[in-house]
Amino acid sequence: MTTASEKELKGAWVIHHGRKLVLDVNGPAEFPAINEAAKAATLLTKLGQTNQATVTKVEARAIAVASGLDPRLELNGLLQVLERKRLIDQSTKDISILGVTTRGSLGHATDIYNEAEPSTYEEASITLAEIASEAPIRRSDVSQRIGDTHKLTNAQAGDFLDRAEGIGFVDKEGDGNDRLLFNGNLFRRSSVVKTQKVLASLNDAEQRLVSEIAEQLSKSGCLSVQHVEHVLSKPLFEKLVAAAVYDLNEVTNEQGSHVYVTAPAAFHKFVDPMVDDCFDMAKSLVAALTYGMLSRSSSQGRITQLPALVNKLISGRDVGPTTSIGQDYRVLEVNGVVKLRRDANYANRYYLRLLKREVGELALQVLTQGNAYAQSLADLPSAPMAGYIGPEESRTSVRKSQSPLSKRATRDVLEAVRGGRVL
Repeated sequence: MTTASEKELKGAWVIHHGRKLVLDVNGPAEFPAINEAAKAATLLTKLGQTNQATVTKVEARAIAVASGLDPRLELNGLLQVLERKRLIDQSTKDISILGVTTRGSLGHATDIYNEAEPSTYEEASITLAEIASEAPIRRSDVSQRIGDTHKLTNAQAGDFLDRAEGIGFVDKEGDGNDRLLFNGNLFRRSSVVKTQKVLASLNDAEQRLVSEIAEQLSKSGCLSVQHVEHVLSKPLFEKLVAAAVYDLNEVTNEQGSHVYVTAPAAFHKFVDPMVDDCFDMAKSLVAALTYGMLSRSSSQGRITQLPALVNKLISGRDVGPTTSIGQDYRVLEVNGVVKLRRDANYANRYYLRLLKREVGELALQVLTQGNAYAQSLADLPSAPMAGYIGPEESRTSVRKSQSPLSKRATRDVLEAVRGGRVL
């Protein structure tokens, strides 16, 4: 019998794979159960709140567009899926949503996926994700395991792995059946042991530099990408990012973008690293709150008493009104994390209300127990946060831009984590 935690973990992989399918032209058609479950659970998460809520069809359409869903072809179908699960009720103009947490959404993702009668290849993709997050594994070895588990011939297992690599369910380094497969969650499990193996694969000078950055990250929670690149050198930094040793988080606004570095396990020292904040909501709330604390002037609503403010939000009360609220929380607003209300007396001032209590609780832990993100966000330009790019998307971008020599260096890191030879 499947436990709640196992359902949540499987749901997290469904969401992970669903994000990859969006970037592949044929992927949704080849993996329809994953595609439907990931999109339905993501929509539920963005529509829902901690308590039962009602949103208008107009709001739902806007959220769908912001989530990359076709408001005509996909939205109605996904709402019907959620209605059949009795997670929502629809009328002509409104949608009523039962109280839902992000963890709860992952459980629903698993249920929707299972009821969609997933194919053997879809089931194999979940198995592959679990294997590749434990340690890098040679393609020849995982092909045998996948074939045995899901009763695939050698040719079928090979075709499946080709497609899984092409879509991005897993990353690869090297060539032929000797190449290594892994994914971005590699350093979210047993991170200390795996980092020690990486250090052992580096020369003495590189080890000292990586240890220096690790110490700085343990104190501040985050560092600017410019600083880490300067300390490590760009080639060493890129190969470690590509191998998922570091997370990159990008905050965008009208002035451009600002990238900061965190350790994969650092944010998750309070939570289950494979499940909590699967949708990156708490990370973006932390970024927005820290921006308001460090980069806003007092006249615009600078945050001076962060714990008191966040506790007020967690308790269900509004904060404000300020001009900054109308600008700094737009990403969170379209993702259904917060709700903004215009002040009746001042057109450019807004009140803020938290819709997802567990997201606020996690953000408060991160901000008050290690001051994560504070150092790098102090350098943000004076423009409101308009976007957030999470670690997996940032890491994928780095991997795509790597030169062949840099990719070989990344393979060395993965070989070390695997415990095999260093090339």
